[in-house]
Amino acid sequence: MVPVLRRCGVSTICEAAKCPNVGECFAAGTATFLILGESCTRRCTYCAVEHGVTQPPDPHEPERIAAAARELELGYVVITSVTRDDLTDGGAHHFAATVRALRRALPRAPVETLVPDFRGDREALAVLAEARPEVFGHNVETVPRLYPKVRPGADYDRSLQLLREAAQAGMRTKSGAMLGLGERLDEVRDVMRDLAAAGVSVLTLGQYLQPSRRHQAVARYLRPQEFAMLEAEAAEMGFDQVQAGPFVRSSYHSSRHPARGATAPDRGQR
Repeated sequence: MVPVLRRCGVSTICEAAKCPNVGECFAAGTATFLILGESCTRRCTYCAVEHGVTQPPDPHEPERIAAAARELELGYVVITSVTRDDLTDGGAHHFAATVRALRRALPRAPVETLVPDFRGDREALAVLAEARPEVFGHNVETVPRLYPKVRPGADYDRSLQLLREAAQAGMRTKSGAMLGLGERLDEVRDVMRDLAAAGVSVLTLGQYLQPSRRHQAVARYLRPQEFAMLEAEAAEMGFDQVQAGPFVRSSYHSSRHPARGATAPDRGQR
């Protein structure tokens, strides 16, 4: 896995965010590609991704991603990015170009995109909607009360609206949250209800783990029984698929999340 990634000159969020599942996923031949550089324009206190000076999008990156996915013979591809508030479209055109490059390289592999909020720009959403990823993901990450401390620069209602509009555009939507940041379980349930009302189909809930001492501290470690309870409650709220557990992350076992029984059609050279 790693030699192919290095040879193709591509990055993964698995490494950049210090995901606890990186060993398991790499050993299984899966990874989540990171586009638009490795420096984020926001400073979320939970995230291990670096902040700093950004570079213009690399026009050759979509083809490098596609080449890596083809060499790895991926049957399902997930792409995400740092947040790029410095770009007028938030990186939407680059996402769309990457989706299309993957379609040319692996026409039958479903593509999942995990996107930033595009600052609520509907035109940016329309650009990605036209590329038609099989799954449109955007994480709310935590409960609204904790946004000022955990997600400065983000807005809970804006994220909900993005997911709502993506669902209305006909995309299968997915969102997730980290638990253990100081939220109450009743707040988590409120978030779950909000996401269900916004038309979100797939929900992931995982335990927050502090990536370093300079990041947000863990307030509490949830018990496995609590994750199981929330998973059952989410299913009752109408989500098609739910994953909840200590090591669950948005892209963990993502290939399980397309619509049941669905396969990606051969869309040709879009």
